[in-house]
Amino acid sequence: EQLPAMEVRLQELKDSSSNIARFIENAKRYSEIPELTAEILRIFIKRVEVGERAEKYSRTAPQEVRIYYRDIGLVDELPRSMADSMAEAIPNEVA
Repeated sequence: EQLPAMEVRLQELKDSSSNIARFIENAKRYSEIPELTAEILRIFIKRVEVGERAEKYSRTAPQEVRIYYRDIGLVDELPRSMADSMAEAIPNEVA
């Protein structure tokens, strides 16, 4: 019973590692971005979700913004070890 679940989890981790590697390769290729273009957005960003404002019609009320990156998803949801390894692999100019 546990073996199939463990195999599925192992495959998910392998896929995740592959996706992170692909994201890092793109980040290395675009270490300097003098201008944000539609092409660069399509390479890195999958979607952006903007939440409701806490107070209607207020320009200063906070609202949640979630950015889903291509290949790695929502960075807030990455396991801490993966987020740390990404931070080490991407140059400071990009991060």
